[in-house]
Formats: sequence, structure tokens, C-alpha cells
Amino acid sequence: MITMKSCLPKCILSLMSLVLLACLAPSELLAQPQDASSWTRFRGNRADGVGEDNPGLPSQWSTEENVQWQVDIPGWGWSCPIVTDNRVYLTSVVGDEENTPPTKGLYLGEGVRDPAKGIHHWMVYCYDLNTGKQLWKREAHTGRPTIPRHPKSSYAAETATTDGERLYVLFGDVGLYCYDLDGKLLWSKEIEPKKTLSDWGAASSPVVHQGRVFVLYDNLESSWIAAFDAQTGKEIWKTKRKEKGTWATPFVWENDVRTEIVVAGKNRNRSYSLDGELLWEFDGQMSNLVIPSPFAAHGLCYIASGYVGDAKRPTIAVRPGAKGDLTPEEGEDLADNEFIEWFQPRVAPYNTTQLVYGNYLYTLFDQGFFSCHDARTGEEVYGKQRLKPRGSFTASPWAYNGKIFCLSEDGLTYVIKPGPEFEILATHDLQELCLATPSIVGDKLLIRTVSKLYCLSNRDE
Repeated sequence: MITMKSCLPKCILSLMSLVLLACLAPSELLAQPQDASSWTRFRGNRADGVGEDNPGLPSQWSTEENVQWQVDIPGWGWSCPIVTDNRVYLTSVVGDEENTPPTKGLYLGEGVRDPAKGIHHWMVYCYDLNTGKQLWKREAHTGRPTIPRHPKSSYAAETATTDGERLYVLFGDVGLYCYDLDGKLLWSKEIEPKKTLSDWGAASSPVVHQGRVFVLYDNLESSWIAAFDAQTGKEIWKTKRKEKGTWATPFVWENDVRTEIVVAGKNRNRSYSLDGELLWEFDGQMSNLVIPSPFAAHGLCYIASGYVGDAKRPTIAVRPGAKGDLTPEEGEDLADNEFIEWFQPRVAPYNTTQLVYGNYLYTLFDQGFFSCHDARTGEEVYGKQRLKPRGSFTASPWAYNGKIFCLSEDGLTYVIKPGPEFEILATHDLQELCLATPSIVGDKLLIRTVSKLYCLSNRDE
């Protein structure tokens, strides 16, 4: 079932828009150009997982084929690599004692109930993009973990971010650290650890915009979103949130009306001004756990949550310019609001974030299914299709060169043909546990496995 507006003038305008959009190539539908030389945050500079096309980007790979370089990464971490100025930055946490390793699969119960044993080292690594040579490493924090974690996760779940001048590293229950690009610590902010839902820990990644670093920390005690000065680390503002189970990364949405910070939430989806003021909110009938991160395409902001144990698994497309409470009155549908373009009640993944490529919105479900909807209207193009031969998924899908890629927890990547018909074009296997979302820069694809960082490229072919 899909809920859309029924206003005739808007439908006519939408039809005209569809005709225009149908004439555009996928690259012309993107809101702004992606800087092909950098990948500055989780899912890229635009937060949409779409890389700039490049003939050197690999169409196939293995543990040996099209491997430009690989390095061993000590410890545990599911943060994604980020890139600026030909340098790759990555985080990990190394324990002095043996502890329960992260494992794949769905966990519908509690986390690892006790904090990991022994002294741990919260590490930041920098590598040369072209050679894989380690340029520097820094130990941000040393000590014993004070909180438990999710069985699939690690104490380095958050992806760092950069503005091209400084590196901002978040270890969600420990602190926020700022380095220059040569590894000098410029400032740090301790984060007081709080009890989280089911003892799963923190995971939301930081974002930086116009001299401010935004951090979200939803927990069971005192949830908040805050902005810190990028140069000094001084807290500019902090806004309390009535949320408990959010691990989504905030999204800085630069639209035709204004720039705002969109944050998903179980109770309310919300948007804040760059000064922390609430712009709009609404009850999106979200699932109990909110993990997918908001992003934008076609002038719309997509918000989703799809906990597998919940009947509510919505995807919502929001138009720019909203204000106030958008929650529908009794007897009304959410999409009756002029700022809700469309609403699908049962089309959202659990851990992964959706992908818009061209005119289509693709959903990769954790249990190994893939679906396609019209990104502009929400109408189903094709329903759930099984990804064979195997696979459960945590990493979000990505796209480039007219192909979609889905990396399973077993390290098997499915290459899928975009468009209205489902087709698996190929599979490529790295034969190791993979939960981190890959990164794309220039002619290189960076994939983090449980023990390695691969740089894949076919530029020499």
C-alpha cells in the first residue's frame, strides 16, 4: 500500500516533473556534484552512496584480482574509511585481552552484557591512498571499556568525517577528537557514557558543515544532539531529545529553501536549524529501532526504519520547507500533509540505508532481499527479490558506472543491474566478515573486512 496526495493541481505538476526527469540521465538527477577526489563521511560527501563514474573503478574483484593494495587493520572496528587529499583515515579499537569477536546475523535480544575485558586502545590510522603505506597512527584514548556493545558491533562503529582541513573522530561512548591531517591532536571533548537500549552502545557518525561538527547521542538516560566549533571544540549548542533507540547519522540537508539537519527518531522525525532550533517534526510511524540514515535525492529527503521484529517499517519522502508538527490528525494520512511527498508503510531495511540511483529507490533488506520503488512517487517497481546464493547484510548498498553493489556479511558482493527489472550481473567474494559500508574515490573502491582494508581498482587494465 502506498499513500500519496490526491490534490489534482499537485498531481499535474508531479506528472510534468516526471516527464522532465525521465529525460535526464542518472548523473543529472543528483542534487550536487560529488567530489571524486574525496569521500568525507559515511556514504560519501552527499551521504547517498553514489560514486562518480570512473573507468578505473573495478567491475570485478577477489582477494587477489584488481587489488591495488591491502593492509591489515589491528583490533575491531566497523567504521568506514574516509578520504581527503590522497589520505585514507580509519578507526579501530585494540584490546590487550581476548574478547568475544563480532559475529554476523540478526540479534533480536540483548547485547554483550558485560563490557569487554582488559585495557583497550582507541586508535586512529592514516594511510596513503595510492600505496597503502601507513603515514601515522594515534591513540585517542586508553582504558577499560565501561559499557557493553552489540554482538555484531565494536567500540569503533562510528565513521570519522573531515572538512578537508581537519579530521573529526567520534568514539560514541568515549569522546570526540579533532586532529589536523598530519595527526596532531587539536582538541578533544569527553562524552559521558550512558546506558543504551539493550546495551547496544552508540553508532551514529559525526557530520561537519560550515565550521560546526554535529553529534547525535540517543540513549536511555539523556539523549541529545549538539554542535561543536570545528576549530576549537567549544560546544555551540546542545538540544535535548526525547528518543531512546536511534543509531542513524544526522543529515545536513541543503535544499532550495534552507539548510537543515534532519534526524530520524522512533517517536519523532525531526529537523533542526544550524543553530539547534526545531524546524519541524512528525510521528512517522517508525519501527522500534531506527538505524538507516536520512539522505536526499530528487529534491526529497528520505527517512526510513525497518526493524525486522516490527510490523511498522516505513519509508517517507519529505519535501523542503516544512515547519511545525506534520503529524496527521485522526482520520488523515501522513501523506495528506503538503510536505510529505509519499509514504510507504512497509518498505524499509533494518541496518542498511537505502540507495537512490537514477529514478529508482532500492532497498537492501538485512535477510538477503532486494526491492525497487519509484523514488519520486514511492510506487513499487518490483517487490522483494532473493539475493542468491547466500547473504545477510549490514553494509549499505552503493553504485557507480551503471551498476549497484551489495556487500554481504560473508564478504560476497552482488552486482545488480539498475532499472525496472531485477538482475544479478555477477558476484565477487572477499571471503571474510564484512559489515562496514565501502567508500569510493576516483578510480578506487575501499572495502573494510574484519581484518583488512582493501583498495580495489582496475586502472591498469
